[in-house]
Amino acid sequence: MQRGFKAFANAVGGALFLALFGVFLVQIGARFGFNQPLPWTDEAAVILYIWVILWAAAVMVPEREHVVFDLVWNSVSRRTRQAMLVVGNLLIGGLALVGLPATWDYVHFMAREGTPVLEVPLMWVFLPFVLLMAALVVRSAWSIWNALLGRDLETELRNLS
Repeated sequence: MQRGFKAFANAVGGALFLALFGVFLVQIGARFGFNQPLPWTDEAAVILYIWVILWAAAVMVPEREHVVFDLVWNSVSRRTRQAMLVVGNLLIGGLALVGLPATWDYVHFMAREGTPVLEVPLMWVFLPFVLLMAALVVRSAWSIWNALLGRDLETELRNLS
């Protein structure tokens, strides 16, 4: 199940990036090859860029690949690390959970506005941000559960060695 979801998430992320690259090539060809810039390519590139970044952060990049400051982490005991994991994930997941309804309300509100050229409702442009917030909540809850069971700590200790 997890492997299938990972493959699906990577395929969607790859397709989004491939589409972004294709739009970028069309933009370069039109601008420099035919001296005829296309306004829709700029807008499509920005929309695809937003989707690529937010999609990757929400479902593709593993937690261990995110930027961390581990100076304190490396100098404390296993029990303290466990507490740090729980408290940190409670803060991040809790804030994301509290902000999720307002995030959805704002993104849903933006459906009445559209992009200037393609007229894509802005709700669809920023929808992956709601996905990112939901993913933060789920990842934090999962990390808290694993920390309480001591699983993340064993993984972290092996990764540091």
